[in-house]
Amino acid sequence: MKKILITGGAGNVGGALAKRLVQDPDNFVVIVDNLSTGHTQKLPSKEYTNWRFIKGDVNNYRDISSVMLAFAFDYVFHYAALVGVQRTLRNPVQVLADIDGIKNILDLSKNTGVKRVFYSSSSEVYGEPVEFPQNEHTTPLNSRLPYAVVKNVGEAFIRSYHQEFGLEYTIFRFFNTYGPDQSTDFVVPRFIQAALQNQPITIYGDGSQTRTFCYITDNIEATCKILTEHKYLNDIVNIGNDRETSVLELAREIIRVTESDSAIRHLPPLAEGDMTRRKPDNAKMRAVLQRPLVSLEEGIRNMLVYGNFESAVLR
Repeated sequence: MKKILITGGAGNVGGALAKRLVQDPDNFVVIVDNLSTGHTQKLPSKEYTNWRFIKGDVNNYRDISSVMLAFAFDYVFHYAALVGVQRTLRNPVQVLADIDGIKNILDLSKNTGVKRVFYSSSSEVYGEPVEFPQNEHTTPLNSRLPYAVVKNVGEAFIRSYHQEFGLEYTIFRFFNTYGPDQSTDFVVPRFIQAALQNQPITIYGDGSQTRTFCYITDNIEATCKILTEHKYLNDIVNIGNDRETSVLELAREIIRVTESDSAIRHLPPLAEGDMTRRKPDNAKMRAVLQRPLVSLEEGIRNMLVYGNFESAVLR
């Protein structure tokens, strides 16, 4: 039986990963989350018995060491982090504390026989775009935001631990992954919630800034296949859709799909943190999946079916 640790496993991506991994009876999954932004509703169903949830803070060495020493994990998915551009800009010192969690995970992994660490980095490390599509090895990393800097530091730590101690790794750079369990702090569920209530959808600036929106099932299937098929060892992988969509287009598409009467309201541009473009080179991800990615329309409709929204105008 493979013993797998997921830190941040009560969040959007970590929770979905846990739900997928427990479906394999050969896996035993331990989920650690301090529930600062995660929620127990995102944990796997109790019909599965091959998992355990432990409330704890990975940035606290005593919390995470007791877990890792007790279980001797084969694989670790380190997904715990303070997330969200605005939240991280408001709490820059709290973001820096995540460096302690990265060091804790790596120190304990190398000392307890972990075979491979999977690290959730972010598209934010690319900063303002200088190359398209953004490639894992050729695109410069030039963001100055605290969140992105910490993710970049984490990547550097991981490569250093591999070089010095032989600790195997894979770094995932996630691009805007959305799904039914994502909170309305993030753009897709926030826009859907407003549309379902016929409330104005607010956009910072003129809405021309682009993102690529990856539906959660594409993310989880790709990362699980990389685990089970032993792909991209000691490598970096962009995980995201490669179809660019402006924020204004996203709002209009959500209004269309939900048949909403919402108006679009423009706010002043953000002072920092709202990059103009995002588009990954996702050739590695596509090679793993070997199928088309979920379209934005299909993803929105899935959100309406499986999401926990207050009201609906879908007809």
